[in-house]
Amino acid sequence: MDQQQQQQKPQMCLVGDWDQKPQTCPMGPRGDWDQQQQKPQICPGGPSELKPITSEIKSIAESVKIEVEKQLNRTFELYVVVACKTQVVAGTNYLLKIHCGKDEYLHVKVYEMLPHAGSVRSVTSATDGHSLDDTF
Repeated sequence: MDQQQQQQKPQMCLVGDWDQKPQTCPMGPRGDWDQQQQKPQICPGGPSELKPITSEIKSIAESVKIEVEKQLNRTFELYVVVACKTQVVAGTNYLLKIHCGKDEYLHVKVYEMLPHAGSVRSVTSATDGHSLDDTF
């Protein structure tokens, strides 16, 4: 290869080289934006985009309601999932936004083990006092 061809060849980011050459990484700078397509990149291991509220998501929320009430030391007559994201880990994290009355929302994180481990669900965090517009 001549010198001009070498300069045009894209370089790949190497471990430990991320800060020095983010513009050459195929995922875009720091994985935030794909500069050619101008859209956000999904971060591997990070939370998903918002998911549709399916019967499965509703069932997951209902299955942990008592645990959420215990953690927050209160009960909820209204308990409706309005938003959901997922995160694949060694199992699945479900990040739920739950409407619990008037203008109040809960942020609940539910961990579900992998099927071979029994698909057991547990609440890893639950916080109240949120609004519909709060990010989760």
